[in-house]
Amino acid sequence: MAIQILRDLRGLRVQVVHAPDNERLSLVEHLRRIGCMVETQWPVPAEWPGGCDVMLLAIEHDVRDQIHQLLKSGDGPRPTLIAIVSYEDPSTLQLVLESGAVGVIERPIRPFGLLTNLTIARSLWLQKRTMEKQIAKLQRKLTGIQRIQKAKSILMDGQGLNEIDAYESIRRQAMAKRLSMDEMASAIIHANELLQYRLKDV
Repeated sequence: MAIQILRDLRGLRVQVVHAPDNERLSLVEHLRRIGCMVETQWPVPAEWPGGCDVMLLAIEHDVRDQIHQLLKSGDGPRPTLIAIVSYEDPSTLQLVLESGAVGVIERPIRPFGLLTNLTIARSLWLQKRTMEKQIAKLQRKLTGIQRIQKAKSILMDGQGLNEIDAYESIRRQAMAKRLSMDEMASAIIHANELLQYRLKDV
């Protein structure tokens, strides 16, 4: 995986959010030597920019409000975030932690270590994304199991079936209607809720 990440650095779309100065110029030049496609932006954008893989964000005290606004924007996937810091005071570190940065570059910015930092940050970000997808998949599976369990209980209570027969009933209905077990369970739960609602009105 590490070798693949190193290969992927060439052509990586990097957004450098940093005031226009010599440090930004040096940083952009080195990123381009690595093979990244670099764009610059200042001031801090109000929303996460689309079409970028990595963002290098300067953590400045005088733009804290703008950084907070950026961090609160959007619900979709965010780019790999690397913070650029000048100080190690508590307020700066707090903002770095809140940002979810997976790497930190200290000023004065030096070319040495940038490739390592970029590689490690990208690796951590990809691992995090993989874990988030796995967790979401497990949560969907668990929710489906809970729905099937609820549907079984409805059939057991309503039709006097035992647990095995209730499960088989759901399975047969799902196959007959060409639905998944989860979809069939949802339909049974929904039908039962409608029935209970109508009975209340009687």
